[in-house]
Amino acid sequence: MSVLSATLDRVKPSPTIAVTNKARELKAAGKDVIGLGAGEPDFDTPQNIKDAAVAAIAAGHTKYTAVDGLPELKAAICAKFKRDNELDYIPAQVTVGTGGKQVLYNALMATLNPGDEVIIPAPYWVSYPDMVLLAGGEPVVAEATAETAYKLTAEQLEAAITPKTKWLIFNSPSNPTGAAYNREELKALTDVLMRHPHVWVMTDDMYEHLVYDGFDFVTPAQIEPGLYDRTLTVNGVSKAYAMTGWRIGYAAGPEKLIAAMRKVQSQSTSNPCSISQWAAVEALNGPQDYIPSNNEIFKRRRDMVVEMLNAAEGITCPTPEGAFYVYPSIAGCLGKTSAGGVKIEDDETFATALLEEKGVAVVFGAAFGLSPCFRVSYATSDALLQDACTRIQEFCASLS
Repeated sequence: MSVLSATLDRVKPSPTIAVTNKARELKAAGKDVIGLGAGEPDFDTPQNIKDAAVAAIAAGHTKYTAVDGLPELKAAICAKFKRDNELDYIPAQVTVGTGGKQVLYNALMATLNPGDEVIIPAPYWVSYPDMVLLAGGEPVVAEATAETAYKLTAEQLEAAITPKTKWLIFNSPSNPTGAAYNREELKALTDVLMRHPHVWVMTDDMYEHLVYDGFDFVTPAQIEPGLYDRTLTVNGVSKAYAMTGWRIGYAAGPEKLIAAMRKVQSQSTSNPCSISQWAAVEALNGPQDYIPSNNEIFKRRRDMVVEMLNAAEGITCPTPEGAFYVYPSIAGCLGKTSAGGVKIEDDETFATALLEEKGVAVVFGAAFGLSPCFRVSYATSDALLQDACTRIQEFCASLS
């Protein structure tokens, strides 16, 4: 008899973490490797936020807090939703977890029954389907291809909904594509959802502040107030505030749902780190001026990476509206053979050969539910990105 749960047979480890770990191992072994797998800003956490954490330690804020967040942090989150999204919440409608991933997981664990379906537009963040499976639900993947700029259409959403649908997981700007939905595109989706009152919306807004070219970010409950009572709006401080390691995510939604999520968290992790919570208070309440400054850097990197990848033979790379990822197609590389003798049968063999022959670590598209593509994170220095893209060009040129 196996000691392991049968549920684990339904899921797989995170491919993005696996790629990052592989790149680290090769670097440790002395290999010249550039890792473009991690979704992590290379900026340091702003000084005012670090100072707030030090002050919290000095003030003795090192004890347990309320299970799902400090009152001060919940108040800051309510103020943020009002300021940025025109959404009114009270603290009882807010939950704080150890990163956005736990918040999403808590919601699925608190709501899914066997057979419940969750619609997940692809390309998707790698963890969505596996979290649904762990919680006993069934992921229903709806493919959004390059022809629709990797965005789900109203017709596709309508076709994916069944009587068993419990949730739509909605991510804009997207990981892995950077695609972001404008007001008109989002209104078309919310109109569909208004016709199906049994479907709830879990919106992952983690990249809200990372948008370019004057893009106007909006979130579903903001576009359609009629969805307010069945929407969980999820966000966090990891990306915009360069606080990935601090592990603070949060969400707001109906009180009954938030209470159920609190119950899950009370029997798993209990409260997030108290010091990280106080740092997050400062992140949300403090100066926000470095966000547009960082975005200018990200935009410059995006434009360089898109231009260089489109110059590579066999690669087509759309220009995304947000986040810090691009999702190029390698359709023009399939069937060819690398200089090292590897036949490029799919995006996984492409990514493996690219790492082994040129020392560039990317995540293959199958991990995100749409092939033949790969994801590049441009949240690293201009010099490394230029070097990596040059190597990708050389790799593609060597295919025969």
